[in-house]
Amino acid sequence: METNLKGKRALVLGASKGLGFGIAKGLAEEGASVAIASRTIEGSKAAADKIGAAPLVCDTGDADQVDALAQELTAAFGGIDVLVLNSGGPPPGKAQGVSSEQWRASFEAMFVNLVRLTDHLLPGMIERKFGRIISVISSGVIQPIPNLAISNAIRPALVGWGKTLASEVAVFGITVNAIAPGRIATDRLKQLDAANAERTGRSVEDVATAARAGIPAGRYGEIDEFGAAAVFLASEKASFITGSILRVDGGQISAT
Repeated sequence: METNLKGKRALVLGASKGLGFGIAKGLAEEGASVAIASRTIEGSKAAADKIGAAPLVCDTGDADQVDALAQELTAAFGGIDVLVLNSGGPPPGKAQGVSSEQWRASFEAMFVNLVRLTDHLLPGMIERKFGRIISVISSGVIQPIPNLAISNAIRPALVGWGKTLASEVAVFGITVNAIAPGRIATDRLKQLDAANAERTGRSVEDVATAARAGIPAGRYGEIDEFGAAAVFLASEKASFITGSILRVDGGQISAT
């Protein structure tokens, strides 16, 4: 499939490893000029060197860093054509007993500042009559995941914002979509499996075996498979898909 991504400018947040790196790698392989951002420049450089990307630093919990990133992208690249909003996952835990400070910090990092960055970069997309905005969310927006209360609560806000924005900017050739990962083999998944094992008194391997048994595909997904879904949504072939959620979960979530 011809993606027509060669020469397109892409920014992927949270791309030093895991899902973000899988997306950045997929876009780079299609010829896009990719900038990756993570909380540390060391992490960004290590990942960027593997795929020929530009390393940048941004903690989405810090509005000043978000503003500085937008300015740097405009100065160095002249804008962005493909924006991948991928924030780090919050700590696991129940809905009860979360401090107000934790709720506010998570909401800033996972929603407010992602919208802030988009607002910085969107005018250029509108002017060029092309843009792809892709949010990495969670299957918890469809079916809440036990012990991930903060994620279950905040990620749906990004979906609602994205669907609303999609209807506003479609006329300018800009699509706004979300990708909901299931259980993809990342360091984050290892962390969640370990937390689940501690919470339930089982071994990590027992937790992972039980999780795989609940996936019709019978395995965890790979980051390259997840990245391929983002590449498709970024491509010109997906120009009539907007306001949607694409599930990459091996059939795990049966709800619509």
